[in-house]
Order: sequence, then structure tokens, then C-alpha cells
Amino acid sequence: MEREIAWKSYSPEELENVTALGERYKDYLGKGKTERECVKEAVKLAEENGYKDLEARIRSGKALKSGEKLYLNHMGKCIMLFVIGKQKIENGINIIGAHIDSPRLDVKQNPLYESDGLAYMDTHYYGGIKSFQWVTLPLAMHGVVVKKDGSVTELNIGEDESDPVFCISDILPHLGQDQARKTVSEAIDGEQLDLIIGNQPLMQAKKGTKKNDKPDTERDAVKALALKLIKEKYGFEEEDFLSAEIEIVPAGKPRDLGFDRSMILGYGHDDRVCAYAQLEAMFTLTGAPDKTAACILTDKEEIGSVGATGMRARFFENAVAEIMHLHGEDGELALRRALAASSMLSCDVSAGFDPAFAGAFEKKNAAFLGRGVCFNKFTGSRGKSGSNDANAEFMAKCRAIMDGGNVKFQTAELGKVNQGGGGTIAYICALYGMNVIDSGVAVLSMHAPFEIISKADLYESVKAYREFVLKA
Repeated sequence: MEREIAWKSYSPEELENVTALGERYKDYLGKGKTERECVKEAVKLAEENGYKDLEARIRSGKALKSGEKLYLNHMGKCIMLFVIGKQKIENGINIIGAHIDSPRLDVKQNPLYESDGLAYMDTHYYGGIKSFQWVTLPLAMHGVVVKKDGSVTELNIGEDESDPVFCISDILPHLGQDQARKTVSEAIDGEQLDLIIGNQPLMQAKKGTKKNDKPDTERDAVKALALKLIKEKYGFEEEDFLSAEIEIVPAGKPRDLGFDRSMILGYGHDDRVCAYAQLEAMFTLTGAPDKTAACILTDKEEIGSVGATGMRARFFENAVAEIMHLHGEDGELALRRALAASSMLSCDVSAGFDPAFAGAFEKKNAAFLGRGVCFNKFTGSRGKSGSNDANAEFMAKCRAIMDGGNVKFQTAELGKVNQGGGGTIAYICALYGMNVIDSGVAVLSMHAPFEIISKADLYESVKAYREFVLKA
């Protein structure tokens, strides 16, 4: 059945709310181009909305009461928010979870080199990208450099209009015959995604003068000048790249798309659009919900949810154990019961139906921009491999919650059965025995440097996530 177009149901007041939400989201998306930046901004917003640091509460040992709002920053790359409910936590938690990492280019640990008058940084792509989409774009440099003494330098170069940007070159069409014979996936090899960072050589002073007006005769003089400028402006040296996390992302702010400004074009909608919708939903909660509400913003989903900040790690389980202890509910059995009794929306984006590539979709089971939040009963690939595949009972419960809250929603699969597929964090959380289903925003051009979402779908997602944490 075809779902209702959300835009048609909005009053003038609601349209203003949709626009205002879009502006707040664009601000968050523009400030949060890395997982670290997303967490930093989320902490700021959480504190502005009355959330307190759980780590400080753990140190104090003071008991928790219903209605209290807490956040936990995990390694600067994940954040969890909790609102303590009226019921015992052992009875279950209503959870919304999303990831805040996005496909990008990471600077390698030994990145700097010079070739034929150009200085470069070598990169390693992160997540599923189409390499050819990343050439000839203005690119920005975000991240941290940590020295051996523990001091940290934060980088954000290319976003301010006065900043330089960086770029990866491509062959001109006049000389691109060899490239044109390759498949799209072969046109730009991963090792070709090297960032141009300089062209001017370091100058050395003539004898008897302080003027730098003679080219340095040493090898790699262009690289040498780049290093000199890095040290002068940012205070670190080449060796410090060994302990750096520097991400290369598209430069520029998210922008309204279309004459009607109904959409947003920006980097990182997957999955920061769902992450921000979760934050907005949590910030609307007042008083104590019936069950404890939790929001998870996690890292590393794009590469398999691995590592200490990926969802496979047990930071959420540990946080719940700490909260239960402060709530007077100790014991391994109580923790296991709480996790098994919980319900979760794994809030990740879905592939929006694109008329330009209609052949990749089965139209009856596709997500459309502007028709509300999307539920994916299963993801995975081909024969549902790697999927959570939520049960019918939980899907029915979610339908009832959405209809009861007047939330516009749709259901979808990720393209045609044999076309490909994808995954989320849903199956990981389901390992605890909790009910989990995927729910998110439809996206065009997913995993491209610039993606597209509808403001209406963002608005309906906030409503959906609020209703879920209150009523699941």
C-alpha cells in the first residue's frame, strides 16, 4: 500500500516547526563532521537541556531517582543519554540507537610525501565509498593530533572562508582514454586518493641576508615548507602523525536543496540525521517516563561496529550496570533481565527511491522521500544474510505506537533482493534478547560526499523516536 505524503498533512504552524528543526539539524551537521565533533556538540546540547555527567554521579555514589537525566561520554567517540523511568530498570529500557561515523578518507600514519613539485598526504578510505566521487572536490581536514606528552591539538581546516582547502586530482578527459576503458569501481584506485597539500618549495636565506628568496636545494622542499607551516600554525611535527586521527571530509556547510527548500544537501546524513533526531526526541522528555529511556550514539558502524567504540563493545551494557547500581538494582541477573526485556529502534538511514536509478529498487517495498520515518523489518543482503529480521509482534507494536502518535511512517527493503544490501547495529543489540527493528530516514546518494534527505522525514523521525521511548 502507498503511504501518505507527510507534507500534505502539515498545518502552517507545523511547516514552521519543520523549517526550524531543519535549521537546528544543519547547524549540528555542519559542526559535527567527525564522530568526535558529533559527541562534543551532543554533550553541549545535552547539558543545555538539563543532562548531567554520569561519570561524576558514579564517583559521588548518590542514588538515582526517577526523572533524572544523565549522559555518558565514552572515549570522546560515543555518547549515551538516559532518562530514569518510574519502573524498575530490570523491567526493561526503551532504547533508540544510531551511529555517528560516516564514510570518509583517513590520513595514514606516515602520510607525507612529495612528487614532481607537489606535496601530498596519503589517505586510506573508511567505509563503503565510490572512490571516483571524492576527486576534484574541496576537502577539509578534521581531527586530533596527540603528542607523546599527551597534549592534544584539534584540527579543523577548510571550513572557514579564510581557510585553505585540499583536493584530489583527476585526469582530464582529453588524456583519459585509459581511464574511460575501466569500470566505474576501477576508475580511481584507493591508493590514488592522495590529498594535494602544497606546491611552493621552502626558501633558504642567501649568505649575509635574512631574506628567504632562494629555493631550497634539498630534496622534498615542497613537503618541507608544508611541514614548516604545520609546525608554525598547529605546533606538531611529522612524527606526530603516528598518533593522529585526521579525517578528510567535504568542505562546506549543509545547504537547503530545491526551490521549496524541502530537502537538505550535506555530508554525513548517514547516520547523523537519525542521531540528531534521537537527541531532539530525548530533549523533549519532561518528568519521568514510565520506563527508563536511553539514546545511544555509537562509532565504527561503517566498518563493522568493531573496536572499543563500536557497538560490539560493551560500553552500553557497562553503563546500564552502573545506572542500575545507583538505582539500587544490583546483580548480574538483574542486568541480564533488563537488557532482555528492553525494546530498541536501531535508527539508521534507508535507501530512498531514486527515479534516476529506479531499476535498483522494488518500488512497492521502497522508501520515498517525504513519506515519513521508514521501518526496515530486515536489512542484510540477498537471503537476509546479516539481518536482524524483527518479529511480527514487535512490528505490530511499533505500528500501533506510530499510529497512536500520529507519526507518518513507511516500510521498505534495501533495494531489489539480489541487488546488494546493507547492515546496521540492530543484530548486535538483539544478541541480548531484546526486540529490535531498524527505523530511519530515507536518503538519496547514500555514502556519497553529499547526501540528500527530506526535512519532513527528519521531523517525523523526531516524533517517532519520542513516541517510542515513551510508549514501547
